[in-house]
Amino acid sequence: MSLPENLSFNLAVPQDSKELSQLAQQIWRQHFTPVIGTEQVEYMLKNFQSSSAIEEFIAEGYEYYFIKLADKSVGYLAIQNRKDHLHLSKFYILEEFRGKGIGRQAFDFVTQRAKDMKLPTIRLVVNKDNSNTITVYKKMGLKIIGSPVTDIGDGFVMDDYEFEMEIC
Repeated sequence: MSLPENLSFNLAVPQDSKELSQLAQQIWRQHFTPVIGTEQVEYMLKNFQSSSAIEEFIAEGYEYYFIKLADKSVGYLAIQNRKDHLHLSKFYILEEFRGKGIGRQAFDFVTQRAKDMKLPTIRLVVNKDNSNTITVYKKMGLKIIGSPVTDIGDGFVMDDYEFEMEIC
């Protein structure tokens, strides 16, 4: 598979939060509704992917990046330096752009950011029912190191696998 050559990762600023939130709504409704259901998707969009929530995350030190193919936003990611590891908090690509090598290049970008920050590992969580994503991360060399269940309020939980990859 040839990788897209005109892919870029553009650091977002708080004023980009509305565009990021709109992208999140499109991706989440497509991808996560079959995984966690409409009610939990809408709850999580409102509480964790809204414009105001994104602004708060940026204020807390998260770096958000638009994943751009040419000039089109095809996804986004968010990372945070947690001192002993890089936390990949968000990593989402529009459905029609999956399977084209964009995710691989985006993960390479995240890996480089971890190296730039001199962090030894990358960690992330994935819903246990998100089987395609789990398969992709395993193929990329990430290992399951835990299975946290997190109460996110309103009767909803995130039932995840925690993945880790050492940076060589």
